[in-house]
Amino acid sequence: MNKQPVLFTNKELGLLQSQLGTSSLMGKTISTRASQVDAFMNLPLEVPGHGEAGGYEHNRHKQNYRNMHLAGSLFLVTQDKKYAVFVIELLSLYADKYLTFDFHVQKNTNPTGRLFHQILNEHCWLFFSSLAYSCVANEMTSIQRDHIIEKLFDPMLDMFTNKYSHDFDRIHNHGIWAVAAVGICGVAIGKLDYLTKSVYGLDNNGTGGFLAQISKLFSPSGYYMEGPYYHRYAIHPTCLFAEVLHRHMPEVNIYAFKGGVIGRTVKALLATAYPNGKFPALNDASRTMGVTDAGVQVAVSVLCEHYECDANIIGIAEIQGEVWLQSCGLSLSEKYEEARQKNKIITPNWPSVELSEGANGDKGAIGFLRQQGVDEDISQLVMSYGQHGMGHGHFDTLGITFFNRGQEVLNEYGFARWVNVEPKFGGRYLAENVTYARQTIAHNIVTVDQKSQNDFNVKKADGVHGIPHFFCGNSDVCAGMSALANDHYDDVNMQRSVFLLNDACFDAPILIDFFRLKSDTDHRYDYSHQYTGQLLRTNFNYTSFVELEPLGHDNGYQHLWKRAAGKAPKSTLISWLQGNSYYSWHGTSSNDNDDVIFTVVGAADPSSNLRNDTGFTLRSEGGTTLFASVLETHGYFNEEFEQSTNARGQVSAINIIGHNDVGSVVEIQTEKKVFTLMVSNQAGVTENDEHQVEFMGVTYRWTGFYLLDLCTAEGE
Repeated sequence: MNKQPVLFTNKELGLLQSQLGTSSLMGKTISTRASQVDAFMNLPLEVPGHGEAGGYEHNRHKQNYRNMHLAGSLFLVTQDKKYAVFVIELLSLYADKYLTFDFHVQKNTNPTGRLFHQILNEHCWLFFSSLAYSCVANEMTSIQRDHIIEKLFDPMLDMFTNKYSHDFDRIHNHGIWAVAAVGICGVAIGKLDYLTKSVYGLDNNGTGGFLAQISKLFSPSGYYMEGPYYHRYAIHPTCLFAEVLHRHMPEVNIYAFKGGVIGRTVKALLATAYPNGKFPALNDASRTMGVTDAGVQVAVSVLCEHYECDANIIGIAEIQGEVWLQSCGLSLSEKYEEARQKNKIITPNWPSVELSEGANGDKGAIGFLRQQGVDEDISQLVMSYGQHGMGHGHFDTLGITFFNRGQEVLNEYGFARWVNVEPKFGGRYLAENVTYARQTIAHNIVTVDQKSQNDFNVKKADGVHGIPHFFCGNSDVCAGMSALANDHYDDVNMQRSVFLLNDACFDAPILIDFFRLKSDTDHRYDYSHQYTGQLLRTNFNYTSFVELEPLGHDNGYQHLWKRAAGKAPKSTLISWLQGNSYYSWHGTSSNDNDDVIFTVVGAADPSSNLRNDTGFTLRSEGGTTLFASVLETHGYFNEEFEQSTNARGQVSAINIIGHNDVGSVVEIQTEKKVFTLMVSNQAGVTENDEHQVEFMGVTYRWTGFYLLDLCTAEGE
């Protein structure tokens, strides 16, 4: 037998072999992968039986398929037969045992496999193991090949396409893994009818399969509705299977399909990342996942080979420090080396961008504003005003996160889950993911009447979306975005407008936030902020409670300890230290008699499943209400050298001049300057429309979505 590996040609292997022992990114990748696999191969071969999700057996199966995949590639590149022997022996052992395993007992809504507690993991196993098989098939005897196909691959393929056919054509990240695994295995074992099913669906009519997946899951902007965490998980099979189709079904022209959606979705994913390469934890997500993920490495290599490879892509490769062990990765490695020799490696600096959501780009959006400060540090502000995100969605339309100086300042909680930590419910999603992490109060947002948006009903939430108002990300002085959410609470329409203001009097761009709620009846509004750090000072007195009580009884409030509270002055100050930076928040509302509540997560949590994150809430009661706040980054602190500068910042107060259905006007005061920001509240306006409002006898006029007016102490 002389069968070509799924992802390599002889010419490509020769080029990869030339990288052995070099200091290039590809050379380092080969060396690192060989060390990892060599260490694993020193362990006895083992195919364990059933175990808990996240337990030993679960993780050993994952280690087995990952190392088989790498070993197969290493065999082709190094020509060291020990890697082929390892793959052949381990696959043969799986073939011996696979059909002796019964299906796992189902513990949630996900169907089970013979190896794993959910079929998704079995898709992953076949995905990587099929690639490994294709690399070493020529080293097997016909008896070995037949044994592995008949006792292992064929039963898996039948299970995925017949027993669990409903999951195969499901438009979901699980579906992408399913179709990619089946298609790759079909190519590897020469049963190309499975490749056809994977591309066009089980009924071969395009309603399912890979093309339907990437047509419906990714918006025209490339954004993936479940958020960056599941985007990076789906990007791995998406890009790798695209490369398989490029080679084995060229008539599909996959890299040009739907206007190049593969390239767009990779760029969209990268554009969501913070400057340090971590992804914001939007919806169900880990707070630590970033561009170094193996799937993102594959995606960046594919982007470089088939679309573009600009300075930002090279900068991502610098952060990753590795490339995909394949010819696409070699292209990236070579371009990186060219840039390195010319000393042109930069930290990725993506422009501000609004990424539309929905298959047709008409289901709202998510906005990313970026501003570079005087110290060249990049501040990033994210606001969600698109789709809910299906079963992994959080009830936080108009929620924001804020990042600067290498850290997230206004935090996303992410998911309530300890991935692969077996004592924590096998690493699966915890009950607190529903009772706290996905609830509105867990986010940087306004919660109405202590209830979550859309009554925490996924079906209702999936049926609505935010409405973009404006996105102006090109200004170096005051970049802004605004959106509305009118279908998320009964009797309450919401608008949020956020800005990054860059001025020489500030150490870094300041975050300005207008959150307007329109209602004909009175409500309780909780304007909440999730922060990390040491509280330093306030401009009001508060009572710290010795005996803690929960802030409420349900909708996430039952998990918040009310640790302190006080009456809010008209312009409220809360300042804290996080890392080496000071942060001062000044906030107000258009109502009187507001309260400030300090909280810590952890109430009603007998198993300590939740992190003890801190937050504060400005609580106000009324009908139509405007909250306005400014968050200033300032100063520097270094405990080691006992240094502290500018611990108090420049902003002294924030005042609401007025607001109505036409516009809102807010004033921000510093010692030497007064900034007045006027913002349009009317949906459907354009950048050329003129606006006029009158408050307290003063007329304010502007053209476009908003206007920043500046006065100095000298009256200029």
